[in-house]
Amino acid sequence: MDTGMSGHAAALWAGLHIILLLVLSLLVVRQRQLHKVVLGDEGVPELARAIRAFGNATEYVPTAVAGLAVLAVVGASPLAIHLAGLLMFSGRVLHAIGLSQSGGTSVPRATGIVLTWVAYIFLSATLMFYALP
Repeated sequence: MDTGMSGHAAALWAGLHIILLLVLSLLVVRQRQLHKVVLGDEGVPELARAIRAFGNATEYVPTAVAGLAVLAVVGASPLAIHLAGLLMFSGRVLHAIGLSQSGGTSVPRATGIVLTWVAYIFLSATLMFYALP
């Protein structure tokens, strides 16, 4: 297996996830400036949702990116890496949109959660497959 192509695939999705985290952090900063809040959320619902969307992404993205990187190291198929990256990225974007818009239960948020879990399951199963001799 050509680990170079796997590495390129993992690099693409790692880069996109980093951009997503940057965008979500900028949305927090924008809400802080708009509402003149330095620490916490001071009860501002829009700021609380922005903080939570960023926080939730930071809870899930690093593990997924690490999984993508390990898949690249073991020479996993670029297709598998792209599939995992797409599932995870789509899930995180939808979750952030759903959480930022409603703050509660919404179709984008629920879909994002499911896609994130599917990505985690796919990543873990694929990693364990490549761990077998």
